Amino acid sequence: MAPADIATRLLGTLWVLNLGWPLPTDLAPRVPATFVRVGPEAAGSLARAMGHAEPALALERFAAGRHCYAARVQGEIAAYGWVSFDEEQIGELGLRIRLVPGEAYIWDCATAPAYRRRRLYTALLAHIVGELRGAGLCRAWIGADEDNQASQGGMALAGFQPVADLIIDSTLEMNRIRVTGRPGAPEQIVADARFALLGDPLLASEK
Repeated sequence: MAPADIATRLLGTLWVLNLGWPLPTDLAPRVPATFVRVGPEAAGSLARAMGHAEPALALERFAAGRHCYAARVQGEIAAYGWVSFDEEQIGELGLRIRLVPGEAYIWDCATAPAYRRRRLYTALLAHIVGELRGAGLCRAWIGADEDNQASQGGMALAGFQPVADLIIDSTLEMNRIRVTGRPGAPEQIVADARFALLGDPLLASEK
């Protein structure tokens, strides 16, 4: 098959923060807010923040052991983010990220439109990272779509570093997803990212 028959597209990027690294400071939001871990008791207000009429999805996630952190402004949830500790589906890519003990994956983060551009997302990430480090975890992963510049900016401010791109090669017969290391990313972390996303020790060892 000629190269012209293959369409290649960048889907997104996996970022990492080793929790032993020095963490950024002075990441306070530009609006008074409190940052808390919420549980099933907040499922109703969390569902509204997520754009759902019923709390069933939030309750399902809590029951599966996922954690949720929120930024509250005047008592309302203005931003939120979910955290998993074993494995999690990544969007609609047909991939699951599989975590080893000591790792966490931050996902499904959002800020209410009225509170965007006030650094709530960055401050929430900083709070989550602090909680994870306090709990003795060693590494946090997070992902961003290729065109989500706002999220990528918030991740960088919170101390995350981009380490691997998710690339899809499409033909008429099939799609193949590759995990390609970012320039300058440590080889071991790139290998860990491949293993987490592809679950194949041979693929995980590729350069």
